[in-house]
Amino acid sequence: MTSPPATDLSGWRRLHPLSAVVRAGPGAVAVLLLVVFSNGGPGSGGRTTDLLHVGLIALFLLAGFVSWAVTRWQLTEGVLQIETGLIRRRSFRFPLSQVQAIDVVRPGLARVLGLAELRIRVAGAGSRGRLAYLTLAHAEALRARLLAAARSAPGLEGAPPGTPPPETHLYSIDPRRLLGSLLISGPSMFLLLCLLALAVISVVAPGAARGLAAGSVAYLLGLATTLWRRFNGEYRLSVAEAADGLHLRAGLVETSAETIPRGRIQALRLVQPLTWRPLGWWRVEVDVAGKAAAGRNDRAAKQAARALLPVGTREQAAWIVERVFPGATATLAPPPPRVVWKAPLRYRHLAAGLDSSYAVTTSGRLRRATDWVPLAKVQSIRWVQGPVQRRMRLASIHLDTAGRGVFAVLRDRECSEAEAWLAWLPGACQRHRATDPAATHRRAAAAGRR
Repeated sequence: MTSPPATDLSGWRRLHPLSAVVRAGPGAVAVLLLVVFSNGGPGSGGRTTDLLHVGLIALFLLAGFVSWAVTRWQLTEGVLQIETGLIRRRSFRFPLSQVQAIDVVRPGLARVLGLAELRIRVAGAGSRGRLAYLTLAHAEALRARLLAAARSAPGLEGAPPGTPPPETHLYSIDPRRLLGSLLISGPSMFLLLCLLALAVISVVAPGAARGLAAGSVAYLLGLATTLWRRFNGEYRLSVAEAADGLHLRAGLVETSAETIPRGRIQALRLVQPLTWRPLGWWRVEVDVAGKAAAGRNDRAAKQAARALLPVGTREQAAWIVERVFPGATATLAPPPPRVVWKAPLRYRHLAAGLDSSYAVTTSGRLRRATDWVPLAKVQSIRWVQGPVQRRMRLASIHLDTAGRGVFAVLRDRECSEAEAWLAWLPGACQRHRATDPAATHRRAAAAGRR
């Protein structure tokens, strides 16, 4: 039974039957590659070997079918419920009021079959909110329906359930600039140096080169895979704005369509690696609540932050910061001059500032980073003072959020200044949380469930 239209979500529903094929796809492809490269083609390894390969593919297909057969989902009383498991039955519940982002992901085989995976990211819920797979039309409609149920955004009133709200295109990323930024990034430069070193050693000492190549091939492949995943994940990134939040679409082989509801962004980071400085390029990342996931199907969820601008000019980056966090204009102040003895490489780029709504910090030795954290999103405030800081009468204030990778550290400040900030911040954060629309909506939704 295929997935129903998103306008009717009553009762338990199953995923698309072809989900079994998509789930079995990577394993089956691995077996086919093994047949081609190890034996020279089908039949060259003998009948027994061929039967073993066919049996492995059938086993992958059976595992995919069982996974599909034991998985069901429903939406009831503002909670998405997913049940799965054959021997050990598991039931997951995701309150829509806690939704941080909803993604539509399409791996290569799923695109061929016209299917898509829906990923629901909820703070602290890991990666279990996955409906893999639905038809693309049903996934898009269901995402719009879930977002509408998660939060009554202005402009959605009167829209039919499951109808995506109108959106305004903001910008797209040129693939050529993205490729250029990756080629001059740190991992690419290191990979190139390693390959050049192996080439030189192979000429000078061929025996040693073989040993080094055998020992480093896994690491080099890991670097190349990381670069490919980033290029594939940010290829032709397109950002649009709608009533339900920011819409992000990207991908070359595996495409993704992500919606980040308004008010769910926990922090923002502006990054400039050393190799980008001559070109004046910057990267803008946003962080949403959640925790890192594990597993092959959740590589995107492991990322510390989502790129809103993979590569762009300073003016483009500043425009995005203002669009996401209006009025983030805190005046940055450097630390005391004596900090140069503690952090000589970082001192030139070390600064911090607070205004009525945001905390802003800058840091970095070779990789400059500027972090913006709304006071309404601060979850905890920590005073940190190491032994060197105590001797130099310095202290750092850490502002933690519900995000996974971006946070503000007011680093190496005068003790008197840090004490003043520590006394002022709790009250300021509490006042901003009381008026934060997203927090107000969550409290109202929780009260309604009680």
